Amino acid sequence: MLRLVQLFLCVVLIIILQVSIFPTYLEETFKPNLIIILVCFLALRGKNAVFGAFAAYFLGLVQGVFSGLYFGLSGISSLLIYFALRKISDQLYTESTHLLAFAVLVASLTDSLVSLLLITLLTTSTGAYSSILTYMIPQAVVTAGLVAVFSPAYSLFRRRFAS
Repeated sequence: MLRLVQLFLCVVLIIILQVSIFPTYLEETFKPNLIIILVCFLALRGKNAVFGAFAAYFLGLVQGVFSGLYFGLSGISSLLIYFALRKISDQLYTESTHLLAFAVLVASLTDSLVSLLLITLLTTSTGAYSSILTYMIPQAVVTAGLVAVFSPAYSLFRRRFAS
């Protein structure tokens, strides 16, 4: 029960940072995608696959509500990222900080590419292409860098207060 409350508070904090604080103080190019970080964390280190899938889809829907793109687009891409990472997580050492940073980098690029593919297939609009392609690589690098910096601190904090 305590773990669920911690996850809920973490999700609320991430949504507040992603929606209100980062757009105000950071340029679009350097705005990290915290929701992708949480989806990757749930896929690699989560215990319950069904709960993780619902959480990934819900987080994607929340991101879609606030992003201004088509509703459901981020939900589908977050769910696909979750399933892909969950599928290979059994063969990986999931406690590695480097793996999490690499997974976030690939997931962030995959999120942009899946969004671009779905926009291409499902709409006739061409306005989103330039914004997605312009910010895709810098945002992925910033997001992975954020994980590389804060993941060791999280691991140290968790070990310190778990015992």
